[in-house]
Amino acid sequence: MIEFEVKSRKMTIGKNKGKTMYYAVPKVSKQHLTSYQLENEIIAATSLTRGDVRNALTSLAETVNRALSRGDSVDLGDLGMLKVIVNPVYKEKEEEVTASALKGPIVRFYPKLGMRQAYKSVQIRVTNPKAHTAGGGATPPASGGGGEAPDPAG
Repeated sequence: MIEFEVKSRKMTIGKNKGKTMYYAVPKVSKQHLTSYQLENEIIAATSLTRGDVRNALTSLAETVNRALSRGDSVDLGDLGMLKVIVNPVYKEKEEEVTASALKGPIVRFYPKLGMRQAYKSVQIRVTNPKAHTAGGGATPPASGGGGEAPDPAG
């Protein structure tokens, strides 16, 4: 469950300039699974030692970094895929299209089905005593979005 509260901000630009607008923000900084907790989860689920798990995670990070630095995509099995994406900048003349006319590379993550199902099942609650509807309570899992692109491999 991710809990949100309502905040306000006076808009300084755009069609709502000068208006006070309201939006939802997480109540506390998002919880996260630390690397130590991740190690503990893997140790509990396998016969690996802490040293084995740390070595595997370190090797994974080094291997992924090398592949990404070459511009390669990295398939992380059931987790998803990492890809280096370079977006173009549109030019009026063909001769202006050069390497410098590209935006800087970014890494995009494409989650596989299991991960998409996991994040779509997160419940969201907005604490808003001034809400006009029952929408201030917990909501069913989101039906889309999540901020990640769909898996290009299916």
